[in-house]
Amino acid sequence: QAGDGFAWKRVDKGTLRLVEDGSPVLAYNYGTVSGEGGPARYDRANYLHPVYGVNGAILTGDFPKDHPHHRGIFWAWPHIRVGGEEYETWVPSSGVTYRHLQWKRREAGGEQAELEARNGWFVDEREIMQERVEMTVHAAAGGRRAIDFEFTWTPTDRPVTLQGRAEPKKSYGGFTFRFNTRVREDDGIAPSKVRVTTPRGVSDGDMVNERLKWADLAAAFPGAEGQSGAAVFISDTHPDYPPTWLTRHYGALCVGWPGVEPRTLEPGASVTCRYRVLTHDGTMSPAELRQAYREYLERE
Repeated sequence: QAGDGFAWKRVDKGTLRLVEDGSPVLAYNYGTVSGEGGPARYDRANYLHPVYGVNGAILTGDFPKDHPHHRGIFWAWPHIRVGGEEYETWVPSSGVTYRHLQWKRREAGGEQAELEARNGWFVDEREIMQERVEMTVHAAAGGRRAIDFEFTWTPTDRPVTLQGRAEPKKSYGGFTFRFNTRVREDDGIAPSKVRVTTPRGVSDGDMVNERLKWADLAAAFPGAEGQSGAAVFISDTHPDYPPTWLTRHYGALCVGWPGVEPRTLEPGASVTCRYRVLTHDGTMSPAELRQAYREYLERE
């Protein structure tokens, strides 16, 4: 009911849905999700979809026809090396699987909702990486909503090397937002109708291996009225700040960390990455985005 604030609702054995005043905000899929009639290699878990704009637009895409392995807001790498073997999670079910292990915190109030999960990366039955995911979802205000993420990764008993796409060097692999553009569907959005904004201004073309503190994508999403979008902000505590990015007008903002150069994490040594996703109605100007980013850093 209106005025009730946030509430977490269990949809099934693998999905938690968050609502604010009865309206959907996002869903966290901690269990395995399969596409309709799709190959099992695209089964995925440990990601957010759908994520809604304040105006009700579904901002995230899942199983898009152009890249069926993309999934909402997700964190994955095309190169993961451990014990002399190479795996990946960019395409799900390719050697390393994400498993939800434990809820550490799940709270909901009038002004914000919080979720903390303990996950593991597994090769067969051997856990190679401990993962802690923390999310804080803030109440919508002025047509915007902030969602803060904190990830902590700790290798268990062997070094784990992460790397973005090495050949060709495209710097994707890490925190990724796949938008609901449906570029290869009848009701999809032409890439020319998608607006990508970075600290350099509105972008005419895609970027590869560019160091950015933030990026924003806006469009008129299918099934919703008017423009809406979302920005991804990088905390100034982020390793290698600011990290490299890949942006795509077909509907993707990819934070590439550690990027095209590999980074080896030692057993027991943790790395923490923090991000904010700012969903918004309409389009935000470069000046508005810069101000919102400054406010994020001040509140960190």
